[in-house]
Amino acid sequence: MNSFKNTRIPFLWACLGLMAVCASSIQAATVLRVGLSQPTYSFIPLDVAVKIGACKAQDLEIQKTVFSGSAQLHQALTADSVDIGLGAGPELGFLFKGAPEKAIAAMSDAPEDLALVVLKDGPIKTVDDLKGKRVSMSTKGSLTEWAAGELSLQQGWGRAGMQMVPLGSFSAQTAALKTKQIDGMVVEAGTAGHLEEEGSGRTLVRFGNIVPKFHIHVIYASNKIIAANPDGVKKFMKCWFDGLDYMKTHKAETAKISSETLNMSNELSNKLYDMLMPHYNNTGKFDNAAMEVISQSMLDMGMMSAKQNLSKFTTEEFLPKR
Repeated sequence: MNSFKNTRIPFLWACLGLMAVCASSIQAATVLRVGLSQPTYSFIPLDVAVKIGACKAQDLEIQKTVFSGSAQLHQALTADSVDIGLGAGPELGFLFKGAPEKAIAAMSDAPEDLALVVLKDGPIKTVDDLKGKRVSMSTKGSLTEWAAGELSLQQGWGRAGMQMVPLGSFSAQTAALKTKQIDGMVVEAGTAGHLEEEGSGRTLVRFGNIVPKFHIHVIYASNKIIAANPDGVKKFMKCWFDGLDYMKTHKAETAKISSETLNMSNELSNKLYDMLMPHYNNTGKFDNAAMEVISQSMLDMGMMSAKQNLSKFTTEEFLPKR
């Protein structure tokens, strides 16, 4: 009897020790709240990373929130509602105006994710036909308005060569196009693809050729999470690039994840994969020439009165060595 007691006590201590290790492991997971400025294919590496367990391998639990625009995203970062934000390059303007954040990685470069769409059987056949016509964008001072202005400049019409109409959501713009209240709209590539699939729209311009030097998407982090958990921010960037690396060699699996996440056909997912994969930034590093163009875009959109050196709003300290 005494022998049984003597062997049982070490066994119980061993079990308690194992439970403590398990509890410690569970507590070690860092919760990161990640906000997306909109639902777009360009942000799919995050969903891929979560799906394949790349974030879990870094002891991260990702809580994702999708917003309906850049203003909402940066309001959430400022209010400490999210820790990390996936947004557009010109959103550096929010940091210039005092948003407590840093840009921690250049996510994707040339704006191939932006397209100008017209009615498939409408009167607009070439870019020349757009002069003086009504073209929608999301909001006044947005990236979509600036991109349309660049196209107008290259056509020799000046920045106001088309009548730019702010209509908000993609659904509102699509409705206006189909009812011929506008002649074209500047939207993300997924929306353009949906319209092409249903047979109502045609992509007239892709902006990757219009603005070849750019950072269309950037990853932001709040100053609070940078100060409180810099290691967690580093782990997030490792998770992001692990997802991106997986995408490069797993097209079919990526198409399945993006189809489910964005509610699109497998055919469109594959098309967007081929179109956008070459434009992801494989290092996360900021390019000086691209940052100059972003600075000019912010000046053009009235976000600043003179061009600024934007490097003070960026950091590369959280990027993994690649």
